[in-house]
Amino acid sequence: MFRSHILKYRVGIISMIVVMTCMIICSVLFDVPESGETTSAVDSENTDAYVDASANTDNGDKIVGKSSGFTAVVANIKTEPDAGLNSDGDQTDGQLMSQPQQTDTDCEDEPVVVSDGEFTEQVVGEVLSQYEVMMIGEDDEEITLDINEVEFLPIYNLGTRDDSVAVIQSKLMDLGFMDPAEPTDYYGSITMDAVKRFQRQNDLKQDGIMGQETIAMILDPGAKSYLLKKGMEGDDVELIQTRLYELGYLEKKSLITGSFGSETESAVRALQQANGLTADGLIGSATTELLYYGDVKANLLSFGDKNDIILECQNKLKDLGYMTTSPDGLYGGDTLAAVKLFQSRNDLVVDGYLGPTTREKLMSSSAIPNGLVIGDEGDTVKRVQEILIKLGYLAKGSATGYFGDVTDKAVKSFQKNNGLYADGNVGRKTMAVLTGGNGKTSSGTSSGSVETGSANGGSVKSLLKVALSKLGCPYKYGAKGPDKFDCSGFVYWCLNQVGVKQSYITSYQWRTIGKYKKITSYSSLKAGDIIVVTGHVGIIGEDGTVIDASSSRQQIMHRKLSSWWSNRFICGWRIF
Repeated sequence: MFRSHILKYRVGIISMIVVMTCMIICSVLFDVPESGETTSAVDSENTDAYVDASANTDNGDKIVGKSSGFTAVVANIKTEPDAGLNSDGDQTDGQLMSQPQQTDTDCEDEPVVVSDGEFTEQVVGEVLSQYEVMMIGEDDEEITLDINEVEFLPIYNLGTRDDSVAVIQSKLMDLGFMDPAEPTDYYGSITMDAVKRFQRQNDLKQDGIMGQETIAMILDPGAKSYLLKKGMEGDDVELIQTRLYELGYLEKKSLITGSFGSETESAVRALQQANGLTADGLIGSATTELLYYGDVKANLLSFGDKNDIILECQNKLKDLGYMTTSPDGLYGGDTLAAVKLFQSRNDLVVDGYLGPTTREKLMSSSAIPNGLVIGDEGDTVKRVQEILIKLGYLAKGSATGYFGDVTDKAVKSFQKNNGLYADGNVGRKTMAVLTGGNGKTSSGTSSGSVETGSANGGSVKSLLKVALSKLGCPYKYGAKGPDKFDCSGFVYWCLNQVGVKQSYITSYQWRTIGKYKKITSYSSLKAGDIIVVTGHVGIIGEDGTVIDASSSRQQIMHRKLSSWWSNRFICGWRIF
């Protein structure tokens, strides 16, 4: 039980200006009464009082909190009526004590904490560790505040639900601290992690709890956007390091530590210099976009290179059924197509580079071999069709890049003529005979039919059924299923479950995928379409709904389309 306490500070004109800005923003966010309304014992002409507190002591008493670095606060902590004690141990009526005892302490530099008699630093610390008070007054003016007459604002802790949380999430997304999704009223672990990153960048205590100071800084029009730099630590640093390693700028896997040190800074500078950005070693929005979405230049084996490492990789790609030409050590068009297809089949980032992660997977026993089947499309399919045309199994003009019924029949005919199992799938054995130069030509004539169609093996009904079956599954950045997803991973998994052979691509890459019918008007979207908005992607459901992996709600959601989607709309893609 705390006795009646009074906390006493002073404020200067600089603090007043800073806090007034915060007050204006908070008054909009939380609908705090305007100056002149009865919310405080303080004269409204000179001050507005905002207290960040929402909990009680065990007996229900409201408790004031710390000053967040601002001075000029005099606040009262009061017990229940008829339960208080004065400094002599006598019962009080629970009202404010009379004037606080004067002390000789200089308020200009250190807060003076008094009641009817001074109390210990430990008691003050226990109180101040939980809540925050922000007060302003005219320069050098001493202010007294009755905590029970102040408008209270909530502290945001894990699990908090409040409409104002959506405003905070929206700002965190705009600033780059949180993955874009339709904002919600839920303050979950992903929102808390975003707040921690914001606090890290702004030299605040990284507890993920949004008190008045954190809120004010997030909502400030001049709030800093997401930035990673030397000296920072976190899961996001580890993700950046992993990508730098995959692109060949971070030399060793052991340097993926989650700590942004000198090696990481040097790797970032090299990446930036190679890609025409200012080589400052900082990870801002432009560098982040380059790493994950842009046409990044890697420090790796790539198109046009020639050496023994490439030859070794080509031999492995050939053995797994991805190469359609003979290995020669030159990183040409066929090698590029083979690498991309291998990456797609093995759930890797499809960038066409023979980076360390791709090479490790390629040389491992868990590498998934190629197997072209009906519904596949791409450069490798086109090269197979060109060979089949040359051997007389397909008509000229059939090299469309789409593996449909016509190609399936041609492959079966080729397999039968060459002593292979005629299942129509282009696996390792079939690919080896096709590309080995010894395949037998067709004994008859081709049907003359030209391949048409696209990779739409399922239907709208089946896609929505699969998508809805995952409602409630948790959101996890970079996850591709089957039980955890990010927004791109969710779309990728659902499409593949219904027979649409789609490789994993980011929400940014969905803007220009090109292989499906593009929808440019928001009002033209239909059930089963893929909707692409700024930083996010989802599946259109029935009756004006959307199914998506939501970072703000931390799970797979099914909800009505809102203005958030229409305002951020980029395009849609019709799969069926």
